[in-house]
Amino acid sequence: MAATAALAEHADRSLLIVEDDKPFLERLARAMEARGFSVTSSDTVADGLEQIGKSAPAFAVVDLRLGDGNGLDVVSALKRKRPEARVIVLTGYGNIATAVTAVKLGAVDYLAKPADADDVVAALLNTSMEKSEPPQNPMSADRVRWEHIQRIYEMCNRNVSETARRLNMHRRTLQRILAKRAPK
Repeated sequence: MAATAALAEHADRSLLIVEDDKPFLERLARAMEARGFSVTSSDTVADGLEQIGKSAPAFAVVDLRLGDGNGLDVVSALKRKRPEARVIVLTGYGNIATAVTAVKLGAVDYLAKPADADDVVAALLNTSMEKSEPPQNPMSADRVRWEHIQRIYEMCNRNVSETARRLNMHRRTLQRILAKRAPK
């Protein structure tokens, strides 16, 4: 395994996982321990920041949206305390703006959920500057539109009227879009 060999180069194998989806957190923690990491897990921003205060890990996997705040706060706190730490951001709400922000704060990669443990390890240990392969199944145009609407909706603090105004869309049309499931 190339990932195990790459991990062997790192003396400090400490990993912090900050994720509010408990079943996913537990599965990922077990999988990362099986791959040689010493895992600490948190399910809130506050707990993640507390763990960083105790001992800043060499690696971190941080969910973008957590129940008590934004995972980017954890990324910036870790990078201040340990600048060489390798951090990846996981999210179910992938969009370009947050990906750019995550990278600017020091994240080495940005993965959309559901990401498996092999993808996480590959992203954490990838030190080459080569670009990753394009996705096999990129988002559809409908999905990109839906993601954009969701991003504006969140920026407007989930205010439908304000979001509709900014998108130049009728409020009822926006409400129908928001009530539907995300397109594939």
